Amino acid sequence: MRFDPWNPEFVAHPYDVYDELRRERPVSFFEPTGQWLIARHADVNALLRDRRLGRSYLHVATHQEFGKPGDPEFQDPFWRVIRAGMLDVEPPVHTRLRRLVSKAFTPRMVEALRPKVARIAGELVDAFVERGGGDLISEVAEPLPVTVIAEMLGVPEADRHLLRPWSADICGMYELNPSVEAQHTAVRAAEEFSDYLIGLARSRRANPGDDLISALALVAEEGDKLTEEELVGTCVLLLNAGHEATVNVTGNGWWSLFRNPAELDRLRADHGLLPTAVEEMMRWDTPLQMFERWVLEDISVGGFDIPRGTEVALLFGSANRDPEVFADPDRLDVGRVDNPHISFGAGIHFCLGAPLARIELIESFGALLRRAPKLELAAEPVWGSGYVIRGLESIQVRV
Repeated sequence: MRFDPWNPEFVAHPYDVYDELRRERPVSFFEPTGQWLIARHADVNALLRDRRLGRSYLHVATHQEFGKPGDPEFQDPFWRVIRAGMLDVEPPVHTRLRRLVSKAFTPRMVEALRPKVARIAGELVDAFVERGGGDLISEVAEPLPVTVIAEMLGVPEADRHLLRPWSADICGMYELNPSVEAQHTAVRAAEEFSDYLIGLARSRRANPGDDLISALALVAEEGDKLTEEELVGTCVLLLNAGHEATVNVTGNGWWSLFRNPAELDRLRADHGLLPTAVEEMMRWDTPLQMFERWVLEDISVGGFDIPRGTEVALLFGSANRDPEVFADPDRLDVGRVDNPHISFGAGIHFCLGAPLARIELIESFGALLRRAPKLELAAEPVWGSGYVIRGLESIQVRV
């Protein structure tokens, strides 16, 4: 098999191909997307921190100057939302946005959320156990982070069912060469989500509550600190990043444990291993397989010169299985201590919500281990079609 992100067999198990890439072609050009694939941990880690690369190039050049055709006009509503969020901007705008939002994600504030996260996880798992099992993705993995981030933002409970579909549709644009249908779906979702958030923010500006949208809306009113578009872009990013990865770590993680029953037994016998187990599940079957960056100045990687205006594809899933960094990398080890995985990224775009994601995962896995100690697989799970954001469509289990 070769690197083929549109092949379901490759998506289900890309790790043999990654092994070959690391050994024989750690830096290689992938013609179908016009990207350089970067496979080794050392290179991926270094490039994430290298300021000669950026998530965007529009702060230093136009599309034409980078030899790009520009975005189709129908995509404008999508990019207005996405490029106003901190993930798709660079300093100094990124610095300003991250400073404002990070106030809600200080270690003290995130740790204060633990009882709430534990309560929500417990309620979801109790209901799941009472039903005798079902789909872990839709009944436990998805509702937990969506509920947590919705409560942080201040989205009314009656509207929360809208969030996951919007997020999934928007994230479809991040796949490699998305279909025209997926592009239009993402644009529609971005428009609807943007309109909803603008209405909610204006309402909160008049009647603020104890939530993040109220806080950001009041900052936006000051004008020079946060625009309305930046508020919308920030909230969309917080929802997407705040639950897509957590959902997939949960699904991929349980599937990893079921395929490694000795490690599942080990975790069942010692719940104190949960913190290291969560880190290991993120490493062993990484939810975000690829992160793309633009080359803003000529660079050299592994003896290859990569020119300005080129895009690199940093293969997180490959980096997390690199034997130069991880002992016995293909073995799932829930007690692995030396685990410098890069599933949360690195550098200035390191995941702001990483501490919250860890709490959600520990509480979710912990609740299931305690209340469904004999949880077992009921059917072979099916992988979703996405490669960049990679997870199971569902995982049917019984208690």
